[in-house]
Amino acid sequence: MSDDREAARSIFLAAVAAVDPGPLVRAALEGFLGRGAPFRDASGSPVAPPEGFFHRGARLIVVGAGKAAAPMAAAAEEILGDALEGGVVVVKRDHGLPLRRIELREAGHPTPDEDGVRGARAVLDGARRAAARAAEGRLLCLFSGGGSALLPAPRAGLALGDLQEVTDALLRSGAPIEEMNCVRKHLSEIAGGGLARAAAPAPCLTLILSDVLGDPIDAIASGPTAADPTTFADALAVLERRGLRARVPPRVLETLEQGARGLLPETMKASDSAARAATNLVLGNNARALAGAEERARALGWRVRRIAEPMRGEARAMGRRVAQALLGARTDDRPACFLWGGETTVTVRGDGRGGRSQELALAAAEALDGASGITLLCAGTDGTDGPTDAAGAVVDGGTVGRARALGLDAAACLERNDSYRFLDAAGDLLRTGPTRTNVMDVAIGLVRRE
Repeated sequence: MSDDREAARSIFLAAVAAVDPGPLVRAALEGFLGRGAPFRDASGSPVAPPEGFFHRGARLIVVGAGKAAAPMAAAAEEILGDALEGGVVVVKRDHGLPLRRIELREAGHPTPDEDGVRGARAVLDGARRAAARAAEGRLLCLFSGGGSALLPAPRAGLALGDLQEVTDALLRSGAPIEEMNCVRKHLSEIAGGGLARAAAPAPCLTLILSDVLGDPIDAIASGPTAADPTTFADALAVLERRGLRARVPPRVLETLEQGARGLLPETMKASDSAARAATNLVLGNNARALAGAEERARALGWRVRRIAEPMRGEARAMGRRVAQALLGARTDDRPACFLWGGETTVTVRGDGRGGRSQELALAAAEALDGASGITLLCAGTDGTDGPTDAAGAVVDGGTVGRARALGLDAAACLERNDSYRFLDAAGDLLRTGPTRTNVMDVAIGLVRRE
């Protein structure tokens, strides 16, 4: 089984390598500049750059944010050279890299902080610089998952504390990323197309690493340069659905209610001139990561089954479904590798530590207790699962027994959302450190015949 654990880790690292943001940005820019193969986006479709964006004399300002923004910016510096007039990117702490022309700032994630507020102001300043450059100004934006929290730009009348409280409440409620971003977009000067509006009339080209199912560009990093289909009324409906109307700061509720009554400007819509001047391209996503995992698994001799249905919903429920699928596959003649991708949620009810990948893995381990021939790895591609130092975990039929011998109970730890302590005791945590990419989570199940 130790060999299968190493195989699972190798397959996971191949998934991460397939969405390394540096090579993806480099390939895109080289293709746009005619120095390399024509660029194809994450769906495999050929894409041309916006007409005139890279014309001789264009002055490019780079702004961005997210867990992958540092390697994206480094690649932009390498390819654009003297055409680049600098800029700023904001990354999660300990996710930075040395940059020469672009300023790098670090800020708090997932809860926004004052460093993020200052970084958001600098990003808005960069957009306004592009707007002031008349015909030569161009804004190149680099965004990945995490950008929403890293660029807190409270609307007038709101403070950082308001955004922190509503973010924490949404996280604890188990709200999916789409619902979280719907609310945050309507409380922000940058999200929901606000950055594109600040840059107008300068055109924007945004290169994106997607951490949202289906790659909706308005949801990734809360869509700073994307038209927003949601409304203030939709944001209020999220709070209602999650039982949060009475738990968010009064100023947040007042802002959303004023917007719903038409007293505040809506987020950018497709009819806005700024939206027509913005181009958004997805370079990497969860499907690309799974393709990298599949290629590595086949090279290791595994028969691969990619599960089309994404991981979603409560992590522990998904973990049990994954375990049942793996248990049912042990009658197959050949060893098989099952691949899942997506992002689950955790409704926090206890005071323990963990993340969605660890909670999924622990729930699966409980269902796999005593089973032979099965290894399951579940981890976040960003290398950080929840507020912990683990990317996720690698579990098998012995996981529960190893921790039980140390006096820990799987069911009790799940109830307290304390998967980290249990899996650490079992020796099953997966620690990779920051990967500087972010395309949701990957689960890898290896099954051998009974």
